[in-house]
Amino acid sequence: MLKRLRQKFDDNEPQSQAHNLTSSNDNGPQDQSMPHSLNEFDPDQEDEDDSEADEESLDEPTSWFDRDTLAFLASVGAHLLVVVGLASITIATQPQLLSVLINSEPIAEELAPIDVVTDIAYSDTPTDEFGADSIGSVDMALSSAPLVADVSAVEATDLDVTIPNGDVNVTFTVEKAVGLTQAPKAVRGMTGVGTTGTDGAVDRVTYEILQSLEERPTLVVWVFDSSISMVKRRQEISDRFDRIYQQLGIVAAEKEKREGSSEVPPLLTSILSFGRQVEVLTKQPTDDLAEIRSAIEKIGNEGGDEMVFQAIKTAVEKYKSYRVAKGNSPARNVMLLVVTDERGDDLPLAEETIKACRFQTIPCYVLGVPAPFGRDKSFIKFVEFDPAYAQVEDWAEVDQGPETLYPERVKLGYQDNYMEEPVLDSGFGPYALSKLCYETGGIYFSIHPNRKLNAKVERKDTEAFASQMAYFFDPEIMDRYRPDYLSDAEYMARVKKSPLRYALLNAAQLSRAGTLSKPKMVFIKRDEPSFNKELTDSQLESARLYPELSEMCSILAEGEKFRSKETSPRWLASFELSYGTALAAKIRAESYNAMLAKAKRGMTFSKPESNTWNLRPSDKVTVDSKLEKEAKLAKELLQSVVEKHTGTPWGILAGRELDNPISWEWVESTTDLNPPARNNNRNPPPPPNTPPMPEDDKAKMLKPPPPKRAIKKV
Repeated sequence: MLKRLRQKFDDNEPQSQAHNLTSSNDNGPQDQSMPHSLNEFDPDQEDEDDSEADEESLDEPTSWFDRDTLAFLASVGAHLLVVVGLASITIATQPQLLSVLINSEPIAEELAPIDVVTDIAYSDTPTDEFGADSIGSVDMALSSAPLVADVSAVEATDLDVTIPNGDVNVTFTVEKAVGLTQAPKAVRGMTGVGTTGTDGAVDRVTYEILQSLEERPTLVVWVFDSSISMVKRRQEISDRFDRIYQQLGIVAAEKEKREGSSEVPPLLTSILSFGRQVEVLTKQPTDDLAEIRSAIEKIGNEGGDEMVFQAIKTAVEKYKSYRVAKGNSPARNVMLLVVTDERGDDLPLAEETIKACRFQTIPCYVLGVPAPFGRDKSFIKFVEFDPAYAQVEDWAEVDQGPETLYPERVKLGYQDNYMEEPVLDSGFGPYALSKLCYETGGIYFSIHPNRKLNAKVERKDTEAFASQMAYFFDPEIMDRYRPDYLSDAEYMARVKKSPLRYALLNAAQLSRAGTLSKPKMVFIKRDEPSFNKELTDSQLESARLYPELSEMCSILAEGEKFRSKETSPRWLASFELSYGTALAAKIRAESYNAMLAKAKRGMTFSKPESNTWNLRPSDKVTVDSKLEKEAKLAKELLQSVVEKHTGTPWGILAGRELDNPISWEWVESTTDLNPPARNNNRNPPPPPNTPPMPEDDKAKMLKPPPPKRAIKKV
């Protein structure tokens, strides 16, 4: 075969080829009858056979696909098939077996449900015990055994849990402080934690103290508001101190057993109070419960200004040295627990105080009140507790809001009686105190005894020393609407980048605009001159309101075209509610004026006995095509709020606005112009010649009641 290949390709050696052919022919033919064996192999015979084959091949045309080439290709193909076949064989490895296990069908046996705890929960119900013996059960569980083992005596078991196919949907996230450290970190706290009573908030704070004690010794600084309105809450906390510190003492004792005895008390407490002035009521931090209770009892009942941020700043400066080890004193965690029911009267100190707390890594927890939605002030139900004064109920004005840095909602109506405006829970605390908790990794507790969801709270049902609020909202829903806790500069920088926010903030800065709250609705036509005069006088109110409402709507109209670009649900809800309600108020006033002008131009009764025209609310705007378009936009904005922001204060207010018709219509009726006289003399005078009261009866008369306390600011 090699000779044939050489003959095909080596054109430069023709004579060598011929020589080989000649050499092959000289050997002569072989005897075909001779047996062939390995011992009888004759190389000359092989050359002769090859030469004969070569001579025959020279006469035939040369081809790539001769017999030997095809055999070679067939061999290569067979080997490739074998290799491919081997490669396709699947070897069962461990990951594949795991995949089969995960994707297998669930077993028929029903497994006990497994509770997965995603966050620490706490109950509003007061409990006498914390830990395993408490009614809170696992919510605040601590071992009640006399000794705490480092290694559990219960042998761990493996659970063969089959995971079905499907996706896992995460519904919401919770931002929470994850511990106290020596160096400042960007830890974010919680600001929308609502509780019904003080006890629930105190129990949660107790848990936070326990967490701190597990890390290192701790100093807890209680900062109490000394105002009159805090009498009840201070008493509630004082009554609970025995149980709090008894449980904290048990925990400290258990830790001491695990880590060895120590002369350093793990938990120290200090008490401060504030009103116009800040007062330190414990000379040194102490672990003596009697001394702690005595300090709380020293707090007076002041009124007037409340310097809450000055008090917090004083506490930081006084106790920051406890953050660092000194001599035999270990480094301690320091926690501030502020108890107040107002926003504070020293707001300019807020940023400086927050920076001081963050620099010293001191978290602040505020047991406060919910801020009223979009308002500065609310009213608390004051019940007199001092027998020297008349035991009556009254409503006292307090500064509890707003929940944002600047007002983010226009002010409409209730010019004459601000107190009559319905008050709603904003879902968060006053802005500065909430930001303090958020920036330092603490918690703001919005405490209100009337807190309940999906139901209106009537004014008469408001608890003593609580603010009147008509509606409360689910914290999980309100988490999406958390205010922007930013510096003043950063807040305004973001506002200026958004035409919608800029327009809303400008409109919210306007003074309170009036609305057509009690317009005259009945016009008796005794004669034409008196009828027209009555119509003209009624037009004056709507004409006065129109410029204020028109200016507000003009400002908001500049941001309306940017609604689709706003990503914050809070800002979008605030803008749509503000623009929708402002437009509705403007249309009601303008269409009212137009309907009276129409009556002055002349209207004819359809019934001969009719003599009175009555205005009735209507959803149809018939006096002006421009007003009709604005009415359509107002309804669109309000409907959007109702649909997209259900279960929020924006949704409640938008739904109420939609229930109020946006325009008017005339309806005729008949009025009796000569009604019979009424006898209103229900208390007739005494008969004549009545004898005077005897002197002894005068002496028996009751003493005058005690004076009523003059409430200015509580």
